[in-house]
Formats: sequence, structure tokens, C-alpha cells
Amino acid sequence: MTTPTPPDRRPGSGIRVGLALLPADDDGALEPFYTDLLAGMEEELDAHGASVFVHVVPDLDAELVAYRRWARDGLVDAVVISDLVEDDPREQACRDLGLPSVLLGGEPGDGRWVVDYDNDGAMRTAVAFLAGLGHRRVGWVSGPERYRHTRVRGAAFRDAAAAAGVVGLHREGDYGAASGAARTAELLALPEPPTAIVYDNDLMPLAGLREAARLGVRVPEDLSVLAWDDSANVRISHPPLSVVSRDVHELGALTAEVLLRAVAGGPPATTGTPGARVVARGSTAPPSR
Repeated sequence: MTTPTPPDRRPGSGIRVGLALLPADDDGALEPFYTDLLAGMEEELDAHGASVFVHVVPDLDAELVAYRRWARDGLVDAVVISDLVEDDPREQACRDLGLPSVLLGGEPGDGRWVVDYDNDGAMRTAVAFLAGLGHRRVGWVSGPERYRHTRVRGAAFRDAAAAAGVVGLHREGDYGAASGAARTAELLALPEPPTAIVYDNDLMPLAGLREAARLGVRVPEDLSVLAWDDSANVRISHPPLSVVSRDVHELGALTAEVLLRAVAGGPPATTGTPGARVVARGSTAPPSR
């Protein structure tokens, strides 16, 4: 006689979390940031008998369509909203659909579930590190300016550069490799190019390395390169990339914890994450000019 499997009575058992993501490049690849985030989320959710459902979408409109389908078909119990934009419609859409939502990197506020990571402090740490090496012309290749976290980093970049006596040079990218190469070429073509560039992710600086080599610019002798977020890709590049490092795995675990509290009906709150630090490797050095 077969003994029935007892039901899973762990808190959160059976909960399904939805996360819709835009690819970073035309080939549909996700940023390594999200693979690390998902690993942390899955580890925490699995410990509670919950799971995450990931859906890749081409744009925000498609993401809203996905939310409506998830709610209609009962596919998920809560949603993570990332890459927030000005007047973002997704939070209200989730309210209208009865789906609890957690804002990843959102602005804290009453009645909101937010996991807040300190983009302001991370950018100030990056500028201070490069200024401490002696760089006085620093480029920044950002992600799209429509994103809230890009605007927060931008304000911090300008403020920190001015405070350190550094000339800040900004170019907007889209997180993909092609934009990383193109924006690097633009910065290096300036009459007075930067001696260091900080990039908003880990894909763009890898392309920036290749573009610098193509132009005969040596890293780190002629140009220091600082990536954002650690990954295997930046550790095995040549030279290995210095990074603004956050514990993205832990960020994922915290996000999962907040999601479970939201589904359980707990009071909305803002949860902060540990600050960023610079991990110096072979791509940064004092300027030679």
C-alpha cells in the first residue's frame, strides 16, 4: 500500500512569484545581474516551498499584458517589479489586478513593498575610488535614462565628481555590448578623453575593453575600466575587471523574503540591502597622464 505524501506545510508553500524581464541585448540574453538575483530568490523561495516564474518580454506593454494573463489564469501570487521608470504604470496595474507587488530599487513610500539598494551610495563609492587613484576626467556609460536607478546614479555621479574636483563625462547606453563599444569610442574620441570609465553593468565594459584595444588604448595603463556588479565574465576577462560589487545573490534572497511577507498580508515596508564596495582587479590603476 502506498503511503500518501503529506502536504507541504512550510510557510509560503505553493506560492508562485512572477518576474518579467527585458533582455539586455538583441540576442535575448539576460544580464548576469538577473541570473544572480534569480539564484538568490530561488534559494530562499525553495526553502519555503515557493517558486519563481520568469517571463522574458520585449517591452513594458508586453509586461503589462503578462501581468493581466497571470492574474486571470491564477499563475502567480505576487510580482517583482524591476527597472522602474517615471510614472511607472506597473504598480497600479498590480493593485487593480489584486496582485501584491514588490518594487526592486523603488522609492520608499507608505503602502509600498520596496527592496531598496543604495544606487546613490554605490556611485559615490565608484567616483571616490577613481578619484583616489588620481583620475580627474572620469566617464560614465549609463543604462537608459528612463530608469529610476539610472537617474539616481546620475545625480550621485555629478555631485560626487564635483565634490572631488573631477570632470564627469556621461554617455547613455542600453546595457548591451554594442552600446558599450559605441559609447566607449565616443568618450575616447573626445579632445580630452577620460582616463577612467565606469559602466552601469558588466556587459558594456567587456565590450569597452575590446573597443579600447581596437583603438590602441591600453587598460589600465591608458584607461581604467570599472564595471558594475561582479560576475564570472568580469573575473575572467583580460585584464580582470575591477567592479562596484553588491551581493546580488543576497539581494535576491531579501526580495524573496519580502515577497513572502507581502503574500502573507504583512504590513508594507522598505527593506534595505548592504552597501556596495569596489573590488579592485587588473583594469584600474593611477592615470599615466
